[in-house]
Amino acid sequence: MTMSAKEIYREFSRNEPSLPIFSRDWWLDAAAGPDAWNVVLVQRGEQVAAAMPYVLRKRYGMTVFGQPALTPRLGPWLRPSDANSAKRLTDEKDLMQALIDQLPAFDYFNQNWHYGYTNWLPFSWNGFQQTTYYTYVTMDLGDTEKVWSRLQQNIRGHCKKASSRFNLTVRDDLPFDDFLALNRMTYRRQGMEMPYAESMVRRLDEACAKHNCRKFFIAIDSDGRHHAGSYIVWDENSAYGVMNGANPALRNSQATSLCFWEAIKYSSQVSDRFDFGGSMMEPVERFFRAFGTTQIPYFNISKTPSRLLRMRQGLLSVMRG
Repeated sequence: MTMSAKEIYREFSRNEPSLPIFSRDWWLDAAAGPDAWNVVLVQRGEQVAAAMPYVLRKRYGMTVFGQPALTPRLGPWLRPSDANSAKRLTDEKDLMQALIDQLPAFDYFNQNWHYGYTNWLPFSWNGFQQTTYYTYVTMDLGDTEKVWSRLQQNIRGHCKKASSRFNLTVRDDLPFDDFLALNRMTYRRQGMEMPYAESMVRRLDEACAKHNCRKFFIAIDSDGRHHAGSYIVWDENSAYGVMNGANPALRNSQATSLCFWEAIKYSSQVSDRFDFGGSMMEPVERFFRAFGTTQIPYFNISKTPSRLLRMRQGLLSVMRG
């Protein structure tokens, strides 16, 4: 019996270490739901040469392709190649065109690509648009003393203040509910609801725990109060910060900086880099930059075939202007 593209992809994703964690089948099952995502792929012989998973949602009768919550990157995967530049670019063009040709009809497409993929020309030639975003990555985690020396003085001061003046310790053995409570506080402080369902977060945490690729850190004081927390996941290529949280009543302790530092130190045991994730918000960018990170651009790729949606987007753009 012929296997479907999704069945082929499931088998492939369990055996391909260069595939980012956010594109693996089990992650998409947990973050989106087993029936909410699909994939287009290209095979050469029995080998998968290219693939692009996507999440399908229906909104007001329209078909929307995107990515699930807590999934900062998705986009295409192309098999790594040692070919010279001209041959590699030719292959990329052919493979990406084959992926695009297989996409079902949609009204709106929007994905953030992994920063390892910088050639979006085939998508441009097919009417897609590109916006550049930035992430911040701590490289070369092997020598944590050097990583510490690259932190800006204020971050090192925050960590020392949290440890000495507030006598905080960072635990990685507390219940997940404790971290989730801190995460919830962060959004409530901003007058917002959590942008994802708690049931989904729990499902994703269970999947990550099963695959032994997650850790969360909580800064706690001598009275047992939880100040802040940081949640990371990792694959064979990088560790990633995906969730954070803090008690707004205890922000003066600078526990968030201490949690990130502990996350970075732990990440050095499982990877050579730590990806803070992207943010276009100036205060967040300033905080991530202060960890001695490298700024790396990545692409948001979108397309709106729906004329009605294009009119709405144009109207909103004018109103914002």
